[in-house]
Amino acid sequence: MRAGSPRGHLHDDGVIGEHRMSTQTQQSEAAVQPVSSTYRGGIVVWASIVAALGGLLFGYDTGIVSAALLYVTPEYHLSEFGQQAFVAVLLAGAVVGVIGGGPVVDRLGRRRTLITVAVIYLVAALGSSLLGWLPLIYAARFFLGLSVGASSLVVPMYIAEIAPARIRGRLVSFNQLFVALGIFVSYLVGYAFAPMHGWRWMIGLAAVPAAIMLVGLLPLPESPRWLAATQRVDAARTVLGRIRRTEVEADTETNEISLSLRQEKAVRFRDLFASRGVRRGIVIGVVVAATNQLAGVNAILYYAPTMLKQAGFGDSSAILSSVGIGGAFLLFTLIGLLLVDVLGRRPLLIGGTIIVAVALSAIGALYLVPQSTTTGGLLVVGLIVYEGVFAASLGIAIWLVNSEVLPNRVRGKAQSFGTVTHWGLDLVISLVVLTVISSLSATGLFWAFAVFAIAGAIVMWRILPETKGRTLEEIETSLEHGAR
Repeated sequence: MRAGSPRGHLHDDGVIGEHRMSTQTQQSEAAVQPVSSTYRGGIVVWASIVAALGGLLFGYDTGIVSAALLYVTPEYHLSEFGQQAFVAVLLAGAVVGVIGGGPVVDRLGRRRTLITVAVIYLVAALGSSLLGWLPLIYAARFFLGLSVGASSLVVPMYIAEIAPARIRGRLVSFNQLFVALGIFVSYLVGYAFAPMHGWRWMIGLAAVPAAIMLVGLLPLPESPRWLAATQRVDAARTVLGRIRRTEVEADTETNEISLSLRQEKAVRFRDLFASRGVRRGIVIGVVVAATNQLAGVNAILYYAPTMLKQAGFGDSSAILSSVGIGGAFLLFTLIGLLLVDVLGRRPLLIGGTIIVAVALSAIGALYLVPQSTTTGGLLVVGLIVYEGVFAASLGIAIWLVNSEVLPNRVRGKAQSFGTVTHWGLDLVISLVVLTVISSLSATGLFWAFAVFAIAGAIVMWRILPETKGRTLEEIETSLEHGAR
């Protein structure tokens, strides 16, 4: 639809009629819309890439702390608890960002929340690298966590709401792909600055993608779903008219959004447990999120160089080995995205988790063997296998499963259980990893993770439905009747 042409209006009965926008609606649209009025399909892909930079920032901070910790520790004489706190303070901020992000994103909108996230991240990344007083560094890392947690909530939401249904799955997968890319880039940066002990450069360089994200967001459209939810249906219809292939497609989607919003408004938190299918969906989401964390992925990502140093590696060698681990994570994320619609969710998730448990058991056993060059090489191979298989299974499935086993009408509220489980366990584990190694040894830590992985695989085998090739309605019906 060209600018200036009549725009559709969604009446109470859901039928779109043609009329001119009121002055108030035009002003509302202008307040949330960028200047450009000529979009088409390409802007959706570009918007998804720009938004997914939030995932890259998440992955970068997940990985870069592992290298930075090697040099922050001696500079500030961090104790074991201090090292864990340096990692965990960001995750504490992420938990707050996830819990508090919902009301913010509903009030400000998806695009403006993403802009706010990018600004906070930019300032906090620079603060973490430039400040000298340790409490202020911790405070800056907490604000980094706020932006990371909020972005993990709003990035998939914005992409899903702006993408057409035919390519929504692939575009939402950009987020996880960019998380893996961020982890890999962080290991490369860590290795590059290791000779100069440049932990401030490692952390501060995160400001570069944050700045790119900020600039890239400015011309993008607001989510049409949010516009409709805030009573700006005309503005939502205008956006859809610019980013969909036909006017009919835009009209149809406007009606679908309106119907979905009416259904969601009727759902309260206490209503989530009235339906057996929704209850089962929530349990499945929590189990997958818990298994994701209790299998130890972030503990290894955060502390891999520290663990390798304890196995006899030097600083540079430990970080270089981490580059291989990050590369495997990125490569197998791509492989997993290709296989998830071929093999199906159950084989990929359950089979992958069992292989993860085997890798964890082997890594734990290697710590019992006297350290040598051969042992060290096998240890790195074990970590690479572990990270690769994890990325292709649990890594991509946590967000996918949560989105598929919950009906549209309750997804916004019900998905929060899995998200909070993910971040809450991530925080707890980051606070105890080094303590557990000191108390039980590295072998005890890895074998504990292996036990949790096996337990998760057993529970998923019992309750996880196969969602490949099935509509959300079919999945909901099977969960309601207890079928897999």
